[in-house]
Amino acid sequence: MARRKKIYEGKAKILYEGPEPGTIVQYFKDDATAFNAEKKDVIDGKGVLNNRLSEFFMTGLNHIGVPTHFIRRLNMREQLVRSCEIVPLEIIVRNVAAGTMSKRLGIEEGTALPRPIVEYCYKDDSLGDPLVTEEHIAAFGWASQQDMDDILSIALRVNDYLSGLMYGVGIRLIDFKIEIGRVYDGDFQRLIVADEISPDSCRLWDIETGQKLDKDVFRRDLGSLTDAYTEVATRLGVMPKNATPMSKPTLIN
Repeated sequence: MARRKKIYEGKAKILYEGPEPGTIVQYFKDDATAFNAEKKDVIDGKGVLNNRLSEFFMTGLNHIGVPTHFIRRLNMREQLVRSCEIVPLEIIVRNVAAGTMSKRLGIEEGTALPRPIVEYCYKDDSLGDPLVTEEHIAAFGWASQQDMDDILSIALRVNDYLSGLMYGVGIRLIDFKIEIGRVYDGDFQRLIVADEISPDSCRLWDIETGQKLDKDVFRRDLGSLTDAYTEVATRLGVMPKNATPMSKPTLIN
């Protein structure tokens, strides 16, 4: 069988043409990056864990009526997703001050916020994904006002779902980011959750100890990233206890 056509390669994933029109194969790499790719490494098994966890979260969102691009998992590192037009924004939902918010506003990390705060960043690696306002989004036509209303609603629903899910297994959802895609059914447009939801895109702290179970482990050299992600997957029942993620990348044509 001929090797699939690569559409795009990013820091953590490769996208290939799907087997049917309107589909894409999303391959999860073991590459880890931080600080806009200034820090890089290859973490054995990371892609397997993120594939399985993203499948778990996306499937759950589909079941509660929050549409996503996820169709099905193909193997340990790949999933079939619906092709969509990505809105050029990262949508960040914060429940607790951490990371750039703490640095930007001088709020002590770990401070609970009075309510979830939704922020938007313009997706451009060369600019460092700068924070933007709804005024910027409207002025440059990145999304309509109706889109923004729908994006806010989706983001808060995802937050409710993930927060409850994590709380049930002793994990505090500090913040997360998602991407939104547009799909068209004839002339009708719908917005769906796209890209991935994984510990790469969330901050997750153990409720009792405050132990970090997300990419901050890599950013701050706090230990094994694979162990942290495996702990999340094990608590959620995504991976059985004592399971070892596949270490070497395998492309299946």
